[in-house]
Amino acid sequence: MMTDPIADMLTRVRNAGQARLRRVDMPVSKLKIEVARILKENHYIHDYKVLDDATHQVLRLYLKYYQDKPVIRELRRVSKPGLRKYVGVQEIPRVRNGMGMAILSTSRGVMTDSAARENKVGGELLAIVW
Repeated sequence: MMTDPIADMLTRVRNAGQARLRRVDMPVSKLKIEVARILKENHYIHDYKVLDDATHQVLRLYLKYYQDKPVIRELRRVSKPGLRKYVGVQEIPRVRNGMGMAILSTSRGVMTDSAARENKVGGELLAIVW
């Protein structure tokens, strides 16, 4: 049984990037789709699709590379099931001085650190990407 599906998603993306794979598949959930949407909007991945075969649905991410290196240099889970990390709007971290991004789960949905500051909301700090 998997206790942290988001950490599993991030690990699959990290491993696929290190192996220079063009795509990676994982079980689907609404939260994973939202994280994939944010990664696509911020140009960390090419695209994502929800594939539906006869037995179950699969989330497929198409990874992006620049000069034969993955665009996603680091992908780290911050809030874990054993230790949740909540931040207020004043405590949202600036990742790599604005070159990276933090992904937050707020009361208004899943959003990036800059969108959370703009909307003046805090929430659970899910992951950091650069």
